[in-house]
Amino acid sequence: MRFLLFLIVAVAALIAYIRLAPTNVAKWHKLPDVSGPGDVSSDDGFLSTRRITTTPAEVLAAVEEQALATPRTEKLKGSVDDGMMTFQTRSAVMGFPDHTTVAVRGDLLIMHGRLRFGRKDLGVNRARIVEWLQSLDHLTERL
Repeated sequence: MRFLLFLIVAVAALIAYIRLAPTNVAKWHKLPDVSGPGDVSSDDGFLSTRRITTTPAEVLAAVEEQALATPRTEKLKGSVDDGMMTFQTRSAVMGFPDHTTVAVRGDLLIMHGRLRFGRKDLGVNRARIVEWLQSLDHLTERL
């Protein structure tokens, strides 16, 4: 009985930590170096770059609109005017946060999604970025 109570308290504490832990925005509001268009998957996330066919402001405004329409997503930092934004999207059940940073550098739209907790994101960052990119097909070149 004590073990069951301990287990319940431990799981509740873990869920509370996942949902309430403060986010170090500076750690997440940055991008890796990229050299050109393409997609790169890793255990902890997904990186996609596309050439844009319109102004950076138009592309970033469309990304912002799509991101904020995504359930459980909020903007952590940045703006269209800054040229870079970072969003946090939480999973439905446990509230695991994933961070997606979006920017335009030259003629490249860069989207980098990664998990905060755990080792494997099970493809959720890739799926979210691909969905966002589909809404931008008219503003970017297809690979």
